[in-house]
Amino acid sequence: MSVDQLSVSLSKEQAFALVDAVSEREELALTASAHENEATGEWIFEATCEGPPDVEAFAQLARQVLGGEVKFTVETLDPEVNWVARSLEGLAPVIAGGFYVHGGHSTEPVPEGLTPMRIEAAQAFGTGHHETTTGCLEAIDMLLATRRPTRMIDVGTGTGVLAIALAKRLEAKILATDIDPVAVETTIGNARDNDVGERIDAIEAAGLDHPEIAARAPYDLIVANILAGPLTELAPGMGAIAAPGGTTILSGILNTQADAVIAAYAAAGFALRDHLRRKDWSTLVLEKR
Repeated sequence: MSVDQLSVSLSKEQAFALVDAVSEREELALTASAHENEATGEWIFEATCEGPPDVEAFAQLARQVLGGEVKFTVETLDPEVNWVARSLEGLAPVIAGGFYVHGGHSTEPVPEGLTPMRIEAAQAFGTGHHETTTGCLEAIDMLLATRRPTRMIDVGTGTGVLAIALAKRLEAKILATDIDPVAVETTIGNARDNDVGERIDAIEAAGLDHPEIAARAPYDLIVANILAGPLTELAPGMGAIAAPGGTTILSGILNTQADAVIAAYAAAGFALRDHLRRKDWSTLVLEKR
């Protein structure tokens, strides 16, 4: 495929705000990131797109988020290079919920008392850096302080980071599902690299429509870090596969969308137990009544 990169120099706050906005519009780009140019001190917003990007759509989104006009530069990249992974390679390790998430490029020692997870940059969401992922890891850590779930599913697993976090802390099987076959393969590889391959079963599934999901229900822990729209659509199905008293952790939700998601899950038989806010993003902890 042809791969183009769209970029612009912004302030640090603007760059990260635009990354968050593009992350919510998954049709715009394969990945979006922000980094500092060490030579100039400027912050650069970059989006990697399959084929020519919709520059006008990016410009309109920038006007909405930043309140002004932004002039993007577009560059066609070498198709032989995995630029989705390359754009994420330099990310520093992340600490969240007692987990230490790092890439293979990291040479720093793992701080004492933290659970290490090696998650490589790939064509799948979830390196641990986004507020939705850190919010889920913190929610998992809080849950495991009081409960030990045994029947678990990670819906929309991405890189498998949440399933791997559970497998690192629990001696139990986790079902990890994603609509994207690349994400499934990425999860299998990451699980193997973290020595939890035997505990994670990764399958390709659209939403909850797979016989394996039904066969393993009911679940006493469901985690899903996707987007508010799909989460709302999945609410009745989540209610059907959740065990009474079971916990569901949801993210990929902007703070402005949280009330609508909470209402959809209340209608499906869930009660809100906790609401974590990280910048513009919400992580919801719900219990099946």
